[in-house]
Amino acid sequence: MKYAAPDTNETPIEEAVDIGAMAEAWNSIVAYLTDEARWIEMGIIMLRIILIIVVAGIVVRIVKKLIENVFKVRARGPVQVSARRENTLLKLLQNVVSYVVYFVAILAVLSAFEIDVRGLIAGAGVVGLAIGFGAQNLVRDVITGFFIIFEDQFSVGDYVRIGQAEGHVEEIGLRTTKIKSWTGELHIFPNGNITEVTNYSIHNSVAVVDISIAYEEDVSAAEQAIREFCDGLEGKYPEIVMKPELLGVQTLGASEVVMRVIAETQPMKHWYIGRELKREIKHYLDERGIEIPFPRMVMYSREEAGKLQTDMQAKVKK
Repeated sequence: MKYAAPDTNETPIEEAVDIGAMAEAWNSIVAYLTDEARWIEMGIIMLRIILIIVVAGIVVRIVKKLIENVFKVRARGPVQVSARRENTLLKLLQNVVSYVVYFVAILAVLSAFEIDVRGLIAGAGVVGLAIGFGAQNLVRDVITGFFIIFEDQFSVGDYVRIGQAEGHVEEIGLRTTKIKSWTGELHIFPNGNITEVTNYSIHNSVAVVDISIAYEEDVSAAEQAIREFCDGLEGKYPEIVMKPELLGVQTLGASEVVMRVIAETQPMKHWYIGRELKREIKHYLDERGIEIPFPRMVMYSREEAGKLQTDMQAKVKK
């Protein structure tokens, strides 16, 4: 017995239904894309978003400039605050302004898309609580940054050492601190990771200069010459707070007598003053014929060495 294969061809009615559905879908797409009112509405939304972004950028620049001018006017007032403290507060306030204005701009953009911002703000408390449990490091960074600024541990422009990094403080934020080393590297530290800080910019520095004198020279004469040099420096360098002082003989080396001179300087000026003192002391001692030691090498020939050994043995026998 032969079985006939099922007929898979659609009937004319079903084909008409499919073509009609496709035509209807295509017509709806064309109607959506050619709807003039819809395109006008989208254009208005895009213009509104662009306007919000432009206005936010302008407001941030204007407010930052106003804050900067306020600090300039305040610097001329009767109540004075250290420049390092003012720079820190200036950078911090400018950052806070940027955060606040751009946050408001984001809310305005969401409102332009007809998103219920009030619901987001209402749910922010619950979301913030959930995030707080998972972002304890972030909270710690913010709290530590607040106390760094409040206690004035260091400020923008200070020269500090944090861990292995050493350099000038470029920026102090509520979350991170940026330090730029003298070779150009920028180190960024989360405030919560800052446990020890060495600040070189608060108190005066001390320049330490060691001068080597040959053993053949008269140590007393060399000390007198260095004292005369220190007396003649008074008022020459404004970076020097107190007149340089000769402490005396520091060490007795293999081929030299080392004398130490110290000078109290303005903060972070000890390197510059130390280099200047070394240069000027070298010229001063050269003018007075006091020799600074240099490596010496004594060479003996084999005959001279043998004769010297014979003489030594003869002296020992006597």
